[in-house]
Amino acid sequence: MLRHLRFATCLLIFTTSSLCRGDEKLAGKACRSVHLNYPGPAAAAFTNTVIVEKSARGTYFSVCAFNMGYFGIQELGNGKKVVIFSIWEPGDQNDPKKVDESKRVKLVAKGSSTRVGRFGNEGTGGQSFLDIDWKPGVAYRFLVVAKLNGDRTEYAGYFAPADAKTWTHVATFSTLASGKLLSGYYSFVEDFRRNGTSLTEERKASFGEGWIRDEKNRWIALSRAKFTADANPSMAIDAGIDSGRFFLATGGKTSNDHMKLNSAVDLKPAGIPELP
Repeated sequence: MLRHLRFATCLLIFTTSSLCRGDEKLAGKACRSVHLNYPGPAAAAFTNTVIVEKSARGTYFSVCAFNMGYFGIQELGNGKKVVIFSIWEPGDQNDPKKVDESKRVKLVAKGSSTRVGRFGNEGTGGQSFLDIDWKPGVAYRFLVVAKLNGDRTEYAGYFAPADAKTWTHVATFSTLASGKLLSGYYSFVEDFRRNGTSLTEERKASFGEGWIRDEKNRWIALSRAKFTADANPSMAIDAGIDSGRFFLATGGKTSNDHMKLNSAVDLKPAGIPELP
């Protein structure tokens, strides 16, 4: 999933395409990464819901990805399942140890069960993990809340099963974000196992109840989604609307039957969510 770090620059201006990131080298090794891009103005909160229908080891389902980070659920290579919330640092660097302390992502707070650390290789930043044995067919809610604090922006991530009455605070990170809150909203599904066998395994998830709350406290539904993918040439991909939700699918016997790449589809908005 870390290769989406630099890819985010393209997403900020809502022009995601295969030209944003070259992944031809993954042909025959991995499922193609697929994305849903949701146009919307700058906001102070971003929420979305996922239902994983088909998963495989080595899959990341990003539910709330945005200009400075990503938030979703992952099935690791060993089958363990986690929630991941990550925030990026500005700049075009790969070695987290070489980032000046003043420019690093800083941990503001975290949940008692959350693990935190730093990442690198394709961009750098702070990352948090929460062990959650999430299940296919179950809806999970994600929420990111942003606020300015001096020259930094603080991003707080919250997670909950859809039927839960309370949210779990995963972590709050601060980063240098040029005085900006949230923008560039998207979801994606990615195969990071990339061992040849992984491309034969289908991954599918649906997304819905997507909303942002702008700086004037107005709720705006994320009711349009544009279907994009990386430069892996595989056409075992698909997206569209099913049962009142957007969906993404990739790998295995997936067939591109519903939406063409770079096309968009509209969904009737769901009810405004309750937030912590």
